[in-house]
Amino acid sequence: MLLDNEAWRKHFDSFKNSAFRLETRPVYTMPGEREPFSRFLAGEPCPPTHNEVWRERLTNYRATGRTVGRVRLVRRPFTDYIRYQFAWAYPLNVQAGEDIRILDITDRGDLDLPDQDFWAFDVMSDHPSIVRLTYRPDGTQIGRELLDNPDTEMFIRYRDTALRDAVPLGQYRV
Repeated sequence: MLLDNEAWRKHFDSFKNSAFRLETRPVYTMPGEREPFSRFLAGEPCPPTHNEVWRERLTNYRATGRTVGRVRLVRRPFTDYIRYQFAWAYPLNVQAGEDIRILDITDRGDLDLPDQDFWAFDVMSDHPSIVRLTYRPDGTQIGRELLDNPDTEMFIRYRDTALRDAVPLGQYRV
């Protein structure tokens, strides 16, 4: 089932314990990031209100005992977008409670990870859900698909494989 904006927000906010994302793309072209990304490229400092809505949601999740984390796959040399994430988005998200880890795959062999982003919700519960994210080659998101009867064990393996060698954002040296 495809999740439009409102259905996506409702599904996301309904998780009970944990949400995990695997980020695989070198570039995301998100309409709401166009202006801040341009400001980053121009050398402007990150405003304290950057990504404020997401950070408020993170704070609310934490207040109810829920966790949100992600592993960001990176290859060197970094794209401008990845540099933007490291400088503007991720530090503020971590302050708001998101567990962001980096897995540098520049010189790594096959890690048995997918080349497609996903969110995994409550995978250790009786009601797990997996949402596969699809993108155009330029990084524009074109869909969020709630998978029917996903192989949850496979996505748990993906998560665990990514987490095994990833380092917390604060320990990764850019």
